[in-house]
Amino acid sequence: MTAVHHRYATVRGQELFYREAGPADAPVIVLLHGFPTSSFMFRNLIPELAVRYHVIAPDHLGFGLSAAPPADEFGYTFDALTELTAGLLDQLGVTRYAIYVQDYGAPIGWRLALADPKVVTAIVTQNGNGYDAGFVEGFWKNVWAYQREQTPETEAKIRGALSLESTRSQYLTGEPDKSLVSPDTWHHDFALLSRPGNDAIQLALFRDYATNSPLYPALHEYLRTTLPPVLAVWGRGDPIFGPEGARAFAEDVPDAEIHLLDGGHFLLESAGDEVAQLILGFLGRV
Repeated sequence: MTAVHHRYATVRGQELFYREAGPADAPVIVLLHGFPTSSFMFRNLIPELAVRYHVIAPDHLGFGLSAAPPADEFGYTFDALTELTAGLLDQLGVTRYAIYVQDYGAPIGWRLALADPKVVTAIVTQNGNGYDAGFVEGFWKNVWAYQREQTPETEAKIRGALSLESTRSQYLTGEPDKSLVSPDTWHHDFALLSRPGNDAIQLALFRDYATNSPLYPALHEYLRTTLPPVLAVWGRGDPIFGPEGARAFAEDVPDAEIHLLDGGHFLLESAGDEVAQLILGFLGRV
């Protein structure tokens, strides 16, 4: 069995938790999780990738087992989360790496690549958008309304995304066989979302998500000029980022590999083995 290490590091005064596995001298892949989960979403993927690669999977600040300073003491933005991720990788001596991005991990990964285009060797995006295409309005309309104006009404609607039922729905919607998804997943995430003060952290990030779309033109220019290898592997039934978000990567990287699998937002829960084989094949080629 592959050994997975569970570690902590202090970066810019903040304690970050991360999982690490694989040969120290192997090529690195950094796994960047989304909302509302943590590196816990990669618990089964890490051992499969670590046979060939050095895997690092951090919990973003405010998520998982990383510190969660109150929102009135730390400015929760995607810029700030990216700076902490870059600081962790620098502390670990990681200078070149592939990225696996999902949901919130995508805008963090894009910022890392734009800050230094030489560091990212390949991109795996699993339901992690980099285009305006693919946003599913049914989910995003409340987020957009809250970004435009913070009122009791818009806040009440967006707080619905922090509920147990909403967390459960993120895991199950689009899954053809819901019995493959363990209830442990959404109960685990909801317990962490429910910590005192975590709601304010999540509301801050919902507001700051508005800064991501303006970065897309720079991301597309980076993709066109650098042509990093791209694998987009997507749960076609995702209620948050639809299949057009996956197909869009081929607009700027003509050789991008696009795979739409039966599944939802958290595709690893039902199709983890298939995703792992696609990643290993892709990284082995590129």
